[in-house]
Amino acid sequence: MRDARFRSRLRLPVIGAALILVGLAYAVLVPNGAAGADGPQSQQIEQGRKLFAVGCSSCHGLHAEGSTNGTGTFTAPSLIGVGAAAVDFQVSTGRMPAQQPGAQIPKKTPVYTQDEIAALAAYVASLAPGPAIPPESAYDVSKATDEQITRGGELFRTNCTACHNFAGSGGALPNGKYAPSLMATSPRNIYQAMLTGPQQMPVFSDQVMRPEDKRDIIAYVVALQQAKNPGGMGLGRLGPVSEGLWGWVIGIGLLVVVAVWIGARVPRVRHEPESNERN
Repeated sequence: MRDARFRSRLRLPVIGAALILVGLAYAVLVPNGAAGADGPQSQQIEQGRKLFAVGCSSCHGLHAEGSTNGTGTFTAPSLIGVGAAAVDFQVSTGRMPAQQPGAQIPKKTPVYTQDEIAALAAYVASLAPGPAIPPESAYDVSKATDEQITRGGELFRTNCTACHNFAGSGGALPNGKYAPSLMATSPRNIYQAMLTGPQQMPVFSDQVMRPEDKRDIIAYVVALQQAKNPGGMGLGRLGPVSEGLWGWVIGIGLLVVVAVWIGARVPRVRHEPESNERN
């Protein structure tokens, strides 16, 4: 009986001590959890939430859940789980906020500053896990070798030319959509586009395409951006169609001009009326 009473009295202090030890261990191992409410990250997320409520919620919903029309079709997609990389790409290229709906949202001058873009990205990233903004080392191709550029060209021609053209000049897609030109796109945005698949582009996640493969493709695109036109005129780098069109217009046009010029210089022979000849 004494042992039973002793154990019952000892139970409460042991449980209390265990709870105290667990709390101390949690505080030591997760130091950022206690400081979360007033930390810099939380302040950035709160700033992003306010910016989102003013500039984005009218289309994407107050909680980024997306919006639909009367038929149930999404007019603006949900942003839950798209990640910070998607927000950084769309907003830094000026595609978002969209000026008006259409088959495809074009690139334009950004509306937000870089700090505001970072705050919006942090807020959307806090809603659910998604692709993070890649570090500069992921898309830095300043020291790319010729071998990497050549390999990137092979990957680009295999995966990208069907839409973006073999020279990255872009091209038309069905239903009024198009693949934009890559000639003025930054390496950061190219990487983020492959990572998130904006609009009509497929997603090239790290499971589909390795990060080093993405970097080699970026090296090839940057080489295209810096390359000079060997013929003097690029003609849009659209291939034999534009070259053949210009050859036809200029070549046939010159032949027509020469034919008209020759015809104008040939003297014309006048025929006298038959009545005058008989007289």
